[in-house]
This record gives sequence, C-alpha cells and structure tokens, in this order.
Amino acid sequence: MTTLSNLGSQVNQLHDTTLNAAGGPPVAKPAPAADTDRSAQLWFWIHTNHFFNSSLWAEEDLARRTTVADSEIAKNKRAIDKFNQARNDATERVDEILLTELGLVDAASAQTDAPVSKVPAGASLNSETAGSIIDRMSIMALKIYAMRAQTQRTDVEQAHRDSSQIKLDKLLQQRGDLATCLDELIADTQAGCAYFKVYRQFKMYNDPRFNPALVAERTKQQG
Repeated sequence: MTTLSNLGSQVNQLHDTTLNAAGGPPVAKPAPAADTDRSAQLWFWIHTNHFFNSSLWAEEDLARRTTVADSEIAKNKRAIDKFNQARNDATERVDEILLTELGLVDAASAQTDAPVSKVPAGASLNSETAGSIIDRMSIMALKIYAMRAQTQRTDVEQAHRDSSQIKLDKLLQQRGDLATCLDELIADTQAGCAYFKVYRQFKMYNDPRFNPALVAERTKQQG
C-alpha cells in the first residue's frame, strides 16, 4: 500500500498533473488498476473522482450557454447529473479503501451498506471523511486552474488580472489547508484517537425505484 504520510501533497500533485496534461478539464480517464494492488486501487479511485469532477466542471460551463437549443442544455444537465453521481461513488470507494487500510472497518464488509466498524475505544468521530476532503481538493484544483488562466489573459485590463491573482492566492491557501486537514486526519486515525466512516449518499433522484416522478412515469407507461 502507498504510504499515507503526506497524502495531501500527493493528491494535489495528481490533480495538477492531470489537469496540466489535459490542458484543462476534463482530465484523462484513468486506466483500470489491478484488484490485488491496493495502492493502485486507491490512486485509481482518487483519479476517477477527479475525472468525474472535471467532467462535471466542463458540462457546467456548457450548461450556461444562451445561444443554443434548449435540447442541448438538457443534454448538459443530464450529463451533470450522471457525473455527479459517479463522483460521489468514487468518493465512497476512496473511503472504503482508506478505512480498510487504516484498520477501521472489516474488509469483507467495506463495500456494503453496513460496514463492520473496528474503531478503537476512545477515538473521536470526524464528521468529514478523508474521501470527502480529497473530493473538495479536486474541486479546488479545478478552481485554481481556471483562476490561474484568468491571471494570464491578454484580452483584459491589468485590474482583472490583479483581482484574479488575489483570488488565486486565496484558493491556493485554502487548498493547502485542506491538504493539511487530510494529513492530520490520517495521522490521528493511525494514532487511534480519531476515525471516520463511509457516508452513503443514497441519491434517490437517480434511482427509478425511489424517485416518485420516475415511479409515476413508469406506472403510467405500464398502465
């Protein structure tokens, strides 16, 4: 398994490297990793989360267009919904792998809706998971990439570039804070004084069994 020390900086590097290689969002989709290589699996799902966040970002830009047919915007909105679900699924997979590696959950139950906890006595629950911090870092990387581009524009006044630089500096600081929080959470769990859980999103609107509008639609079609 990959070392979990300085995980924050490793995650930032992956986010930035893939964005720079792609020339902006969306980043390239990662190649599948061997099931037996837990380190490769962790980075596959971190990369996958970033892939779907970056795909979501690109679709959000397209969905703001005002000179295309409504049908085009509807396609963007459906893609946004799909990518958002996939991004959340990837976040959960990151948490499952990390919790298993940290010894906080029984490996056989990690991917179920009721993981068996192995939390040491006296450990405090952290409301935010490591995966959700990594997810936020991915979004922050996208903001940083986009804001940096604003500081380099030649078709705007210097005031715009200066204002963008101030925002870029703040975004970089905020991402640094998240990386520190991630490393501290990992260190605290390894020390046995903190833990986190996998939080299932159960996005009901994406499931035709639970979305009342889709249930009604299917009932009408069958009737």
